[in-house]
Amino acid sequence: MASWDPQQYERFAEERARPFRELVARIPTTSAVAVVDLGCGPGTMTATLAERWPDAAVLGLDSSPAMIEAAARLATPQLRFQLADAGAWRPQRGSVDVIVANASLQWVPDHETLLPRWAAALDDGGTLAFQVPVSTSDRSRPPADGVSTPRPVSAEMFAEVAAAGPWAATLAGATDATGPRSASPVLPATEYVRLLSAAGLTVDAWETTYYHVLPGDDPVYEWFKGTGLRPYLDALAGADLEAFTSRMRQYLRQRYPREPFGTVLPFPRLFVVAHRA
Repeated sequence: MASWDPQQYERFAEERARPFRELVARIPTTSAVAVVDLGCGPGTMTATLAERWPDAAVLGLDSSPAMIEAAARLATPQLRFQLADAGAWRPQRGSVDVIVANASLQWVPDHETLLPRWAAALDDGGTLAFQVPVSTSDRSRPPADGVSTPRPVSAEMFAEVAAAGPWAATLAGATDATGPRSASPVLPATEYVRLLSAAGLTVDAWETTYYHVLPGDDPVYEWFKGTGLRPYLDALAGADLEAFTSRMRQYLRQRYPREPFGTVLPFPRLFVVAHRA
């Protein structure tokens, strides 16, 4: 399991919050009694769910003790946080009005087996909404015209650096682990549409590529230091960690060069909003 640093994660709070806000804005459920956020992180965006549904009990779940400790500071009688793995969450049928999973299911293996169970937990009028990063080989290929443009970070980029140094054997497990790396369990959009339609929900799915303009030195490294690089960094220590970090910074700096206005990070995401009428 990857370690998490709430402060590192929040370095790009506005960029990370935007997909959450755009996901929740498309949820058609107007009133709710029970709302659950799977993978709530530091809780800052979970708190906005309490504002959207002021009559609901809102529960944020996360598997990271550090994230839950940070989120607990935001707790109110309406808003609670609990240390729990989304994959182990077992809701009762018809017991929830809104389920949100924002940039978390890419860390949950076999989550396609969980989605029908979560769909069954929705009360009439309820909604299951999630978004996941999309990072595939096809998206990372150079354009046909040969023009150099920033490309989405792919699992192959991290794996390439992981396999090209004295740390390769140590990082073999991190490379193969579940998450936004080579073994990402994220499915094509059509598969989510089929799966949730079969569960009796009306599905709205779309993809958006954000072109974040990040400030500072090595901002792409700093972005992924808070997310997709965590398993690699957790697996190393000492000189290997320092060397790997240096190599990764240089690697990402070359592919995402800093410009006078900042560094452009293309970031594609898949959104799914599934509603029970």
